[in-house]
Amino acid sequence: MATSDRGAPTGTDPGPDVFGALANPVRRRILELLADGPRNAGAIAGEFELSRPAVSEHLAVLRRAELVTEEVRGRERHYALAAGPLAELDDWLRPFERYWRHTLRGLRDHVEATAPPITPSTGDDQ
Repeated sequence: MATSDRGAPTGTDPGPDVFGALANPVRRRILELLADGPRNAGAIAGEFELSRPAVSEHLAVLRRAELVTEEVRGRERHYALAAGPLAELDDWLRPFERYWRHTLRGLRDHVEATAPPITPSTGDDQ
């Protein structure tokens, strides 16, 4: 997932819009469901209080982002998680995770160094 400094995909092919696909909570929930294994479209739709066409649109966005694969079996469509783009996203986010872990560790150290000690209550205060 090559991106420019503005986060847009580089090159002439705009590439899949993984960030756009993940921006919607319904699509994130679909990915969570598929992490447990492939499901048909009806089983996925049954997990939401949305119409089947609405869930179908979400699945189409996930397909275009290459986050799911689709297999037609007779009259059913089966979907499976395609983790490749998520692994690329994880690689991209890893430096930020290290940054936040370091920042939060510094905050913890500061609070522990400056906060007054906490003494256990004996219950006699009341």
